[in-house]
Amino acid sequence: MAESWSFLDTFEPDFRPLVVIELAKGAKEETIEWFTKRVVDKKANGGAQLLVKPLVTENGDENIYLVGASHLRLLLGAETVGLVKECNDNSMRTFTYSSRKTFKDFADDNHNFLTMAESQYIIKHELENLRAKDEKIIPGYPQAKLYPGKSIVRRLLTSGILVQIFPLHDREELKKLRHSWYGRVKVGYQPLDEIRCYFGETIALYFGFLEYFTFALIPMAVIGIPYYVFAWEDYDKYVMFATFNLLWSTVILEVWKRICAIMTYRWGTLLMKRQFEEPRPGFHGVLGINPITGREEPVYSSIKRQIRIYLVSVPFVCLCLYFSLYVMMIYFDLEQWALDYHEENESNFSSLMLFVPSIIYAVVIEIMNRIYRYAAEFLTSWENHRLESSYQNHLILKVLVFNFLNCFASLFYIAFVLFDMKLLRQSLATLLITSQILNQFAESLLPYWLQKRQKKRLKKRMCSLKTDTDLSLVEQVNLEREMGTYFGTFDDYLELFLQFGYVSLFSCVYPLAAVFAVLNNITEIYSDALKMCRVYKRPFAEPTANIGVWQLAFETMSVISVVTNCILIGMSPQVNALFPDSKMDLMLTVALVEHLLLAIKFIMAFVIPDKPRDIQIKLAKLEFESLEALKQQQMKLAAESLKE
Repeated sequence: MAESWSFLDTFEPDFRPLVVIELAKGAKEETIEWFTKRVVDKKANGGAQLLVKPLVTENGDENIYLVGASHLRLLLGAETVGLVKECNDNSMRTFTYSSRKTFKDFADDNHNFLTMAESQYIIKHELENLRAKDEKIIPGYPQAKLYPGKSIVRRLLTSGILVQIFPLHDREELKKLRHSWYGRVKVGYQPLDEIRCYFGETIALYFGFLEYFTFALIPMAVIGIPYYVFAWEDYDKYVMFATFNLLWSTVILEVWKRICAIMTYRWGTLLMKRQFEEPRPGFHGVLGINPITGREEPVYSSIKRQIRIYLVSVPFVCLCLYFSLYVMMIYFDLEQWALDYHEENESNFSSLMLFVPSIIYAVVIEIMNRIYRYAAEFLTSWENHRLESSYQNHLILKVLVFNFLNCFASLFYIAFVLFDMKLLRQSLATLLITSQILNQFAESLLPYWLQKRQKKRLKKRMCSLKTDTDLSLVEQVNLEREMGTYFGTFDDYLELFLQFGYVSLFSCVYPLAAVFAVLNNITEIYSDALKMCRVYKRPFAEPTANIGVWQLAFETMSVISVVTNCILIGMSPQVNALFPDSKMDLMLTVALVEHLLLAIKFIMAFVIPDKPRDIQIKLAKLEFESLEALKQQQMKLAAESLKE
């Protein structure tokens, strides 16, 4: 294969490998030749018009290929995917090749006009849009069926012929990013623009939200420390803390929308048009015609999908929720046993035993959350959603409902059934701290340790490699292909969502919750940065304009926190003393205050604009210019038709 693609050297002398394609070791020669030909073939012939070179490995039986593209091809691809770049007049506009001279820093010989992450995103887009034409099967594999319009890469993946596709790291840029990001301990902001240039907008937005949320927690932490130090048992004083909590949870989410709009406008993704969404890789059904696109694609009955959701998925989720409540009641039995043991013995050991049930329960919660996550992914995939967005929404809904009940049901039970504020404080502290320790270990420390071991073994093997090939490139590819795959920001946002719940729902009885959250998030920033740069393969950049459905999830949690904190305030002795004769008056007053606070919350959400005024003006100006350009084009066409 090395000789058959040698002509590519003359086609692009400065070949820059951007993406790695790894095919199965036993992949048939005719399959490899067919696939690589489709990758390099011209767009007019149904190819991707990219550049491919084989990577010569130590034993020669690895089917690994490096993919790149010419500068012209990347520029045309940037127009295809709708990338937005900064113009010479400092405005942000969708890139077009015909108007390339109007964009800042553009030059025909400037190959850095597009970032490496943008170039890799373009290549990924082109590979994923390689579609079958007249082929009925993948050559060499009669069982791997194709039909016109089917994604070739997705079929190769599901058939096991294609092992993985991943973007290469830029070692020099990564070294600079590591140094400015986590190479030294400092008090300051993260290099979000550099993170965006290297990893893309989705990951940069996550780290931006993590940083913002950490700073937003500081006022809660500062106020919480004196409450903890000077009023440990005096719950009356927590009324003011709970009131502040209500306003805080609303304001921070509204301000985040504005900060998010500022960042994504600067990065160009706020202006990107949402493309027509293709069917997700796992979607299957009988071959039919899409009435919108006219393409052949699988068709699956929505009635069958609804039956699967409501007759299988919903009952399964309800069964899991019941099991979670059953485990919770076992936890309370253990709490009672520990309390009885302490009352009988009254020793230091018995005092420590009081915390054991909460620690065990926190560990069990984490285990149940992870097991349920796999079940939820299987069920959501089995439901056979056509679009990736629909799949993600159903998955997130399943996971959030279970995680919310699993993590917070015991706290609600203690607060509003047992009315035990001391046990609530103890359980909240134990659940929060234990979950943070377990997450840090499972998500960062363990993968980093395993990756270090793998890297040492691979380096020993590479030392014995004797070949004329560029050793550094071979070593880099082999190191990165063995790294773990980063599956996105889902788990990271879920961890922040649960942390937000611990802080906003019940922190008035344990003010140090915000303090521990701040400390955890500071270490989380460094550990997540470490795993992105050292533990996982480089993920493909994914343009995005916001944090998606997670914004709604956080806002829903803040609404629940209003209700929770109002009830906690109503339960306080200080408020109860105002209604000594009538509990009904107390309940009605609490309900009235709760409704007023919710009204204030929604008014604030309406009054505070999601986008700053200057960005609104810039967006309106661009829309006006687009309409004017469309009018000019229509007038030109009309004038030409009149001449004819």
